[in-house]
Amino acid sequence: MMMIKKHVIIIVICAIIFKCTNNEPDFTTWKTYQGDHGRNQYSSLDQINKQNISQMKPLWVYKTGDSLRNNSQIQCNPIIIDGVLYATTPNLKLIALNAATGKLIWEFDPGLDFSPHVNRGVSYWKSKNDKRILYTAGSLLFAVNAYTGNPVASFGAAGVTSLKAGLGARAADLFVIATSPGVVYNDLFIIGTRVSENADAAPGYVRAFNVLTGKVEWVFHTIPKPGEYGYSTWPKDAYNQIGGANAWAGIALDKKRGVVYVPTGSASFDFWGGNRLGKNLFANSIIAINASTGKRIWHYQTVHHDLWDRDLPAPPNLVSVIHDEKMIDAVAQVTKSGHVFLLNRDTGEPLFPIEERNVRKSDLIGEETWETQPFPLKPPPFSRQSFTEREITNISTESYEYVKSILDTVRTGEQFIPPSTQGTMYFPGFDGGAEWGGASFDVETGILYVNANEMPWIQHMVTLDLNDKNSAQPKTIHDIGEKVYKANCAICHGQELQGDVEGTFPHTTGTYPSLKNLDKRLSRKETIAVIEKGKGFMPSFNQFSYKKKNALLSFLYNENLSTDNESYANQSWLENLRKELFDFKIPYTHTGYNRFYDQDGYPAVRPPWGTLNAIDLNKGKILWQVPLGEFVELTKRGIPKTGTENYGGPVVTAGGLIFIAASKDEHIRAFDKDSGKELWKYKLPAGGYATPSIYEVDNKQYIVIACGGGKMGTNPGDYYISFGLPSS
Repeated sequence: MMMIKKHVIIIVICAIIFKCTNNEPDFTTWKTYQGDHGRNQYSSLDQINKQNISQMKPLWVYKTGDSLRNNSQIQCNPIIIDGVLYATTPNLKLIALNAATGKLIWEFDPGLDFSPHVNRGVSYWKSKNDKRILYTAGSLLFAVNAYTGNPVASFGAAGVTSLKAGLGARAADLFVIATSPGVVYNDLFIIGTRVSENADAAPGYVRAFNVLTGKVEWVFHTIPKPGEYGYSTWPKDAYNQIGGANAWAGIALDKKRGVVYVPTGSASFDFWGGNRLGKNLFANSIIAINASTGKRIWHYQTVHHDLWDRDLPAPPNLVSVIHDEKMIDAVAQVTKSGHVFLLNRDTGEPLFPIEERNVRKSDLIGEETWETQPFPLKPPPFSRQSFTEREITNISTESYEYVKSILDTVRTGEQFIPPSTQGTMYFPGFDGGAEWGGASFDVETGILYVNANEMPWIQHMVTLDLNDKNSAQPKTIHDIGEKVYKANCAICHGQELQGDVEGTFPHTTGTYPSLKNLDKRLSRKETIAVIEKGKGFMPSFNQFSYKKKNALLSFLYNENLSTDNESYANQSWLENLRKELFDFKIPYTHTGYNRFYDQDGYPAVRPPWGTLNAIDLNKGKILWQVPLGEFVELTKRGIPKTGTENYGGPVVTAGGLIFIAASKDEHIRAFDKDSGKELWKYKLPAGGYATPSIYEVDNKQYIVIACGGGKMGTNPGDYYISFGLPSS
């Protein structure tokens, strides 16, 4: 009994110290992405609690009025400053709303000719009466006056600068955007980017922009240059050829220490690394960087020489935990594989043991897998780690037999099975485990809450034969265009141009359209515009040469023109194009990102398919795990609640509640943070694939969620909805 009391006292004292010393001590508002610079998605508000949650109802609804596409989304986690809510719309307009009423104050339209992408939040900076919102749209970074919604003329060129600044000349024509907001430290705006995951990826360097001028102040090279730490973990001069290793998921900041904690993704190409042999620092790493200078302090790599797209999917949580009866400031990083890496915030040393285990070798041409990979021993994984016959879905005999017939054909059964032409099972899948919604941390108890996917994915590698000069070389422009297509486009649109509507596995998401009979839907001019500018989730391929674009069009429009056709009579033109194609360094493409479903469109694995988890970081143990989401039609059949695939994160409050939307059934829910019991839910007008924000205005607590839909085949939406208790 005395030991229990001692432990409780230590936790309470640590919670008080955490509130006083952490980066953002005011947990009553939501001034930055994910609630505080430590990315803890925690609110100290308790007006809404376990006793009155059943009374909660919508208080206001704002419709952005954007023209919606089938897969348009809002993933924005709004910030609230002085009673004003700042957020983005599906078409990447920046809006300011009265946080108490939802009334529009102003709207900024970037007015750019680009394909909108997801945006997960914006950032705020203030100096005296100068208040700015920093946000990204396309490959541009904007500074907008927080009072008026007008661009800040002194920033960059009339309020805008390029996200490609500081990346080098090679990035000029490559795909570079930012889905997650950066962090503001003094007068610096520190941000990572999203880049291509194919061979044409820009480098994923982390940069600090001057908030006043828009100029780049420092650059951290995630693919090191000669003389820099980590250069020897790559082939010579890899920084000139390889891209990726980018911090697309966001960044955490310890303002007191003056340190940013940066999670990075894999190097590109994601699934074959024969041209980047080595450990590949700083891909797949948590990096502690001096926020003022951009200098590395420490790093920890969570995957060596990644071949599995195991990006770190969310910012780390900056936490304080009880370890060996001492309070330790730590970094808690959730992963796609369903693990938590808990590291000392000052040194990067693990607080719990992490074991390097031998993994399988690759049989792909030119590939050399790293011999070992790190496995945290505590806390235990919060997602299942292997898909074997024992894990096949049990919702019906028909489903079991269908899934088994496919499972028997692919490689499965453990983590880190290398990609293969036979087919490889990824479980947890490409989207986790944990995903970009991240985790919430209860500063009062030391408990981490994280939602997880339990979705298997199957991928087949496809040989391109691009480097074999003795193989049957393409004879026509059409043939060369087919090679261009398979190397760059088939990953999303399919090897047979079928898109993911008619994919190998049924009931895919419909994100990527079929390109069959393209000539009946789009003119060549319209298709060229899509190739050059991108559309929806397709990035721009404007870096393609004129020759490559026209060869691709010849294939897409089924123009079987011989090379002796007068339109293509110039043989040097053809030979140069062949050379460009064969100089491509990647000998493989793949069949795309295919979720593994049964014949009726339900996940192929035994339920649960989506979970909410409570993890005690003090002890390194899972306290509870419950399904998140529901297929009502299965529940009516007597099948226990299965959970669903989910996107967007949780928020935990001092009122004893966890608020989360995220699920495919388009509900927002409140759970008891102590037991995991579902206490309340509400059907949203569109899926809430975002993280809620919790704030207070005039002593009234609000919970707001973006309802953008568009994921997992659900309808798009353009709503922000705020909830609270009814007025007395």
